[in-house]
Amino acid sequence: MPNQREYSPADRLLMQADAALRTLLPFSGQPNRPSPALLKNETELDDSETRHVAGLMRINHTGEVCAQGLYQGQALTARLPNVRKAMEQAADEEIDHLAWCEQRIRQLGSHTSVLNPLFYGMSFGIGATAGLISDRVSLGFVAATEDQVCKHLDEHLAQIPASDEKSRAILQQMRVDEAEHSTAALEAGGFRFPAPVKFGMSLMAKVMTKTTYRI
Repeated sequence: MPNQREYSPADRLLMQADAALRTLLPFSGQPNRPSPALLKNETELDDSETRHVAGLMRINHTGEVCAQGLYQGQALTARLPNVRKAMEQAADEEIDHLAWCEQRIRQLGSHTSVLNPLFYGMSFGIGATAGLISDRVSLGFVAATEDQVCKHLDEHLAQIPASDEKSRAILQQMRVDEAEHSTAALEAGGFRFPAPVKFGMSLMAKVMTKTTYRI
């Protein structure tokens, strides 16, 4: 049975650059699963509702950009091959969310955030740093981050008009996936972050949500 290929540091940097471009360039990420919105009927929203839903979906899209940066940074510095593989697999699954959110934003006649490159770079740095500390901390950071994402998704699901079945279907499936990622990270040995650390992470998340709602 052939051995799994070992990539050089230069190879990995090129792979990270490719992942960054696929994350940040419009419609570059190809989802593995069809959008849950495809089976839902489009309903008419008034201008105010359309702007609000577009803003919420823009926040979620940027959240997925951050997730890509985080996972790619962690994969670059992970010590154990199984942890690196888990990070890369999680990043692949998050591509679905990225594409679904972007598709919905375009359907609503809006745009993704111009701040995405900044947030990707920041998240990549955080992920790489967590991976350098230890794989256990890296996995714990994934779990804590996904817990924060689940809270945001619950808040957004409560705000989306009941008639907007398309956006709701996307966020509901994302909620299921993110919860699974959190559980898997902890089961793989992730460190459970204390409440003060999670509070600090929530403050950082609020900065992202406030800025990307409109731009």
